[in-house]
Amino acid sequence: MSTSGRHKWWALGALSLSMLAVGLDGTILSVALPQLAHALQSTETDLQWFSSSYLLFLAASMLPVGLLGDRYGRKKVLIGALVLFAASSGACAYAHHPWQFIVARCVLGVAGAGIIVMALSALTVLFTAEERPKAVGVWSAANFLALPLGPLVGGWLLTHAWWGWVFLINVPIALLGAAVVLTLVPESRAEARPQLDLIGAGLSTLGLVGVTFGLIKVGERGWGDALAWALMCGGLILLIAFYQYESRVSARPGRRPMLDPALFRAKSYTWGVILIGFVALSNIGVIFIMPQYFQAVRDTDAMGSGLRLLPLIGGLVVGAVPADRFARLLGAKITVAAGFAVMAGGLFLGATTGSSSGDGFSGAWMALSGFGMGLSMATATSVVLSQVPEERSGVGAAVLQAVNKVGAPFGSAILGSVLLTAYQSHLTLPSLPPAAVHATRSGVFGGISVARETGSSSLLASVRDSFVHGLDVSLVVSSGFALAGLVCTLLFLPEVPRQAAATGSGESHDVVSVG
Repeated sequence: MSTSGRHKWWALGALSLSMLAVGLDGTILSVALPQLAHALQSTETDLQWFSSSYLLFLAASMLPVGLLGDRYGRKKVLIGALVLFAASSGACAYAHHPWQFIVARCVLGVAGAGIIVMALSALTVLFTAEERPKAVGVWSAANFLALPLGPLVGGWLLTHAWWGWVFLINVPIALLGAAVVLTLVPESRAEARPQLDLIGAGLSTLGLVGVTFGLIKVGERGWGDALAWALMCGGLILLIAFYQYESRVSARPGRRPMLDPALFRAKSYTWGVILIGFVALSNIGVIFIMPQYFQAVRDTDAMGSGLRLLPLIGGLVVGAVPADRFARLLGAKITVAAGFAVMAGGLFLGATTGSSSGDGFSGAWMALSGFGMGLSMATATSVVLSQVPEERSGVGAAVLQAVNKVGAPFGSAILGSVLLTAYQSHLTLPSLPPAAVHATRSGVFGGISVARETGSSSLLASVRDSFVHGLDVSLVVSSGFALAGLVCTLLFLPEVPRQAAATGSGESHDVVSVG
């Protein structure tokens, strides 16, 4: 079964809309937490789990969901994930107790993983090698469009309607996506159906849970927390055991592992996945820090900060959608490297932000870094997909997305500690009670609260200046991640023929550099 003509682009629209629903859920939640705390009588621990439970199940479900798609059919799994996403969004809206909301968020994470992985794997089925890079560019833009839309839509709904609508809005989007996928997306599965690998699924799931949960704990408690290190190290050990187990399974005649280690023999696939991780590390600095800057230093609300993130999205779209043309002109290796270079330049320019910098300045450097981000991410994704056989596209896409999703909390943990350390080192504190000192040193919003309660304009100025200092240091680190991605691209990403780079086609083996 195939989808031809304009229908496949309508199908891409449905897939992108589904991705937008997944992205909106995460960004809207951050805006809705104050209302949830009141409506559900939630503790601070409950609020942490509202976010963490979704992220844990999202990351942990990536590989098992990819296996299910390869075995039973990617269209079936995608439709099931969309319906489950709609149902669990409704359960979030009508939860009456924190535990009910947390359970619904866990199910929502599983459904989100199915949508993310199957939507990406569907690109290899829907589009020819020539069309795939442009489709990846559109898909990439949809991934990031939720960043400003979440605060805008969430802020408007929370101002004018019942809080449950921030979750119910996902229901028609997901069901519409399911209807279009049912109509326009062809069914596909692996020709030789992979076996249900319970041991591999258990090791990969527990490993990703350990690493992700450990990184969440680092963000909450700092790098000195023993539990966080135990979780991260335990998760890494389980992931190594998972890879070794899959290698032994693949060596047995007639056995098909859940994750074929042969995928990683192609340097283009391995380094493409790693470079997408570097994009996530570089990009999280802007997403993590700038909304705080707009609200704490520039005195905007959630909707205002969302509007001020639009240049980042505009730059990303401008970079991602025509990335195939750059790859055709320059080759994939140079295009990815150029994207990292532009991203590093934009982030380094952002590191010169001052307390009095205007919206024009922040918009310019975010648009520049967004352009580089879109260029490198769309091209690297096309390189990865070119190395994944169609019959293994589910698990192949799952590996890429697992790295991407783990990269976000990893980057947040690193940059969160960098930001806090730089902020605290720059503070000038007047004589205050110990509780006020602790609140001020805990972060910019605590500091602003203390300054306003005490009526100290000098403390308010110190808190804001210190946060801007922390922002600048954090963006230097983010720029460093982008430069590391640039170096790794030039050193390790194999060159491919320019036509293959533009079309996303290629052999399943490494292409030797002809430069």
